[in-house]
Amino acid sequence: MTAFHIGFVIFPDMTQLDFTGPLQVLALVPGVKTHILAKSRAAVPTDCGLAMMPTLSFEECPPLDMICVPGGSGVRDLLDDAVTVDFVRRRSATARFVTSVCTGAFVLGAAGLLKGRKATTHWAYTELLPLFGATHEKQRVVRDGPVITAGGVTSGIDFGLQIAAEIAGADTAEAIQLVLEYDPAPPFESGHPDKASEAARCLTLPRMEKSRASMKMRIEALPGGNNEMRA
Repeated sequence: MTAFHIGFVIFPDMTQLDFTGPLQVLALVPGVKTHILAKSRAAVPTDCGLAMMPTLSFEECPPLDMICVPGGSGVRDLLDDAVTVDFVRRRSATARFVTSVCTGAFVLGAAGLLKGRKATTHWAYTELLPLFGATHEKQRVVRDGPVITAGGVTSGIDFGLQIAAEIAGADTAEAIQLVLEYDPAPPFESGHPDKASEAARCLTLPRMEKSRASMKMRIEALPGGNNEMRA
């Protein structure tokens, strides 16, 4: 059986669960070969202090059937990283699936891959998607042709299971879900602003608004004044 090659693009200050959530799911799919990709094989720090080791550099990367970009605070700097953005653009041209988790969607946007498409990202940043010519769709995972975007952080697990079903069938995806005992029963109904308590919103929203404003400034400062990315 021909291997199905999935490449995860990692970078400093990414959110590790954006990456490791779908990685853990997809690594269990029969026939899948996962690659952890970065500009070099040097360790990459995440935003929680846990370092990740790439398995290949961009130059060593084989042809990919799927590319995935996680999110995190490091996306702000990554938008100005021409080497990484160009790598995502080139490899996406021949991939069956072009995907992101959380604010990784903005890297797809910077590569020109969201124009005219429906997409999602972390709830705090969805209003920035139109800056890349995308239309926000309020779903945990959004598919528009080959482009599949997941919402914030834990959405990557749901996204991974959907891809597993696409590649290997629903039975296999359900078996992986069972192996991982992925049966969410959170102690609080506070995973989205639509459900969160007022206290949780008051503690969270000001910080997220500041982060969103910072991200917006970085997007608007991209070459060309972002005009080429708007619909």
